[in-house]
Amino acid sequence: MTDFDKRRRAFGDRLRQLREHTGLTGHQFAARAGWGQPKISKLENGRQTPTDSDIITWCQTAGTSDEAREDLRDALRDLKVHYESWRRSHREGSRARQEESRSLEQSAARIRAVDFGVVPGLLQIPDYASEVFRLYSELNGTAADIDEAVAARIQRQSILYDTSKRIEILIAEAALRYPVCSPEIMRSQLDRLTSLIGINHIRFGILPLDRQLPYMPMHGYWLLDDLALVENITAEIRITDEDEVATYHTLTDRLWNVAAQDDKARTILHHLTAT
Repeated sequence: MTDFDKRRRAFGDRLRQLREHTGLTGHQFAARAGWGQPKISKLENGRQTPTDSDIITWCQTAGTSDEAREDLRDALRDLKVHYESWRRSHREGSRARQEESRSLEQSAARIRAVDFGVVPGLLQIPDYASEVFRLYSELNGTAADIDEAVAARIQRQSILYDTSKRIEILIAEAALRYPVCSPEIMRSQLDRLTSLIGINHIRFGILPLDRQLPYMPMHGYWLLDDLALVENITAEIRITDEDEVATYHTLTDRLWNVAAQDDKARTILHHLTAT
């Protein structure tokens, strides 16, 4: 059981206590709320994450105070933003996290990646990925299972050939200019990116250095359907709150409006390769 599962179950216990305080059975409570009884069971047992409107309905049905309702809504927002440190999740290396990413991506119908400082993992060549994992391991003091992590990352990339997926990848030109690795490796990486242009189910774009952006580039992020993954130096934040995820989708749409695509993206890559 993951940490998130434990926290969601504890949240469900709070909902159960409110329902039991009314003296109503699950069936009776469901009828008053206008729901089916299975929903009550899933929410109380932590098998389903409630929405904000679910909490409002639950509190209305249970007759809770406004203060108790707002406290529960705040707790739900905290539940939906899951913070996990890299040192904890990568204690035994990075391979397991790559395998988890593969599972998440395979379950998603739409994948949107935006990065300002590094080539996204789905597009990294082995030598580039190896350098990224080495730098990461040295900074965070985690196990250096570099070869295994690279192999797992390359396996993730099979999803690029799944035509049932909608894949969008935006990279800032700055990420392509920053020397994460040697010039020789970077040229091979740029060739890899160029090869993706024109693939029908993959939308690839570059945010030019001289283009005014619709918002300040604070950090990169991934959107897997209704899940947002935000990485910083020491941790990953997983966001499932509907409003917050919608904000990330809105920002991504706006970034695409100023992105260089197709021949314009190819021109930027050719220029970088030649320099």
